[in-house]
Amino acid sequence: MIDVLNPADGTVVGQAPAMTLSEVNSAIDRTCEAFPAWSRRLAKERSELLRGWFERIRDDKAAFAELMVKENGKCLAEAYGEIEYGLGFIEWYAEEAKRVYGDTIPSHAANAQVMVVKEPVGPTAAITPWNFPFMMITRKVATALAAGCTMIIKPSEETPLTAYKLLEAAREAGIPEGVFEMVTGNPKEIGERFTSDTRIRKISFTGSTAVGRTLAGAAGQTLTRMTLELGGNAPFIVFDDADLEAAVEGAVGAKLRNSGQVCISPNRFYVHEAIHDRFVEALAERVSQIEVGEGMRDDFVVGPMINRTGLEKVSSLVESARLRGANIVLGGRTHGLGGLFYEPTIVTGLDDDAEMARTEIFGPVFAIYRFRTEAEVIERANATEYGLVSYGYTRDLGRSFRLSRAIEAGMVILNSGSVGTASVPFGGVKQSGYGREGSFYGIEEYVDVKYVLMSGLDR
Repeated sequence: MIDVLNPADGTVVGQAPAMTLSEVNSAIDRTCEAFPAWSRRLAKERSELLRGWFERIRDDKAAFAELMVKENGKCLAEAYGEIEYGLGFIEWYAEEAKRVYGDTIPSHAANAQVMVVKEPVGPTAAITPWNFPFMMITRKVATALAAGCTMIIKPSEETPLTAYKLLEAAREAGIPEGVFEMVTGNPKEIGERFTSDTRIRKISFTGSTAVGRTLAGAAGQTLTRMTLELGGNAPFIVFDDADLEAAVEGAVGAKLRNSGQVCISPNRFYVHEAIHDRFVEALAERVSQIEVGEGMRDDFVVGPMINRTGLEKVSSLVESARLRGANIVLGGRTHGLGGLFYEPTIVTGLDDDAEMARTEIFGPVFAIYRFRTEAEVIERANATEYGLVSYGYTRDLGRSFRLSRAIEAGMVILNSGSVGTASVPFGGVKQSGYGREGSFYGIEEYVDVKYVLMSGLDR
């Protein structure tokens, strides 16, 4: 069994099975065997089953939220927010199941009709991370099932309990065995089974770029389709004409969610030199008001890092910046609570050669850089192998459009620190991956386009 630990105090929350290869293979077999019958179900039937899953979860939100606090470390307010976010995907794709439309094309022959239909790609698999143990699963599973695919999930070994509770709710809602399956155990072994089994027609992975490259290379051997949502190095640009108060609030909300352990968390804060000092002062005042602590409470708090590796990475990046002469305005050390807690930290006086400018921090650290011109900051923002999301604050409409065109990212968010909802396409470019999740674009990732020519109609 795998012990699941509460990152806030190290206690054992529960256990999940460390499955043998034989058990993993059996689950894959069930996923593949269930596909023909599930793919032939009416879209309306799939929609109703997804809606039933939605309602089961909605009626049990408190239990899901408390479980996430215990195994993930995020506070109750964030857990409830994630549940609403994740439920949105089930609700959205319950409806989209009925809207996978084809086309007719003007025929190239007088006695023929040309049609295009969309069919589910087949059995699918997904590998999900620990930082959003609820939403990541609902986003992937709801999309696949709506399209007529079956799916097998491997959740993170850090947070498998929420995943198993989601599976339990799906079974109670009538979603059959095989249609939605789950395995836990050795990540490398399970990943290799997913990529090597030619019956698995698509894999969706959210995680690090390094692991994504490995999976994509292996999947390439079997030509398995992939959606990859990988690492980020998000710039957050504040121009001198920005609404300063709104920029500070957006920065705090985007950065401190899940203690900064989010792929879309701002990593590099570029602030125009004319307002740099005012922004830092206002940000420090706002951040200093936020408590750090265990999350089983109604108000927002910054929780612990997920594990010792994450804590040591953040500590090392801040210490590296300190040794290079950066200014630690706030925080910069492990919190007095001990354990895996780290103080929300503001670092200024950085240059683009700083280690944290090139590395995804994945912690509650605001790394702030000065800039002078629009052209300069666009060039610096794009000077990374990643391209997941970019944020910008400006009241200049022309500049907003220029940024939206010039920034190399799959998502450009202007005058807001909030990115996701079920109705928009989520995904990156460059080394942040490919493919999209959410919106009507997301379900297109799970269908094949088939051209049908019906000739001989004049006979």
